[in-house]
Amino acid sequence: MAIERTLSIIKPDATKRNITGKINAMIEEAGLRIIAQNLTRLSRKQAETFYAVHSERPFFQDLVAYMISEPVVTQVLEGENAIAAYRELMGATDPGEAAEGTIRKAYGIDKQENSLHGSDSFENAALEISYFFAGKEIFS
Repeated sequence: MAIERTLSIIKPDATKRNITGKINAMIEEAGLRIIAQNLTRLSRKQAETFYAVHSERPFFQDLVAYMISEPVVTQVLEGENAIAAYRELMGATDPGEAAEGTIRKAYGIDKQENSLHGSDSFENAALEISYFFAGKEIFS
């Protein structure tokens, strides 16, 4: 098993409902370590750049508006096979389809307001982490 790092974003719907502590508890109970964490409010430019892969999709402007609507919590998680482990813990994008025991099943509202973002690959994890964190901000 490989020790990996992944990016987590606790999205605006979760910060607005003040459930970041509950989400953090589920992350830690699953064996992942939070080795960097920051509460921030994304600018429109930051959100557009971060989600640029979706820029041609019809939901892009709604996604950007949502991501800048409230503060978010950006995190670096570390653990064995952290990328796959966190994606499993998050659950399906649609909370209605998410498995019991997942964060999105417990706290997600809909496909957009699903409380979390998590990196989907090793390469994207490295890029996404560097987008939000300098190396000196990550403690393991």
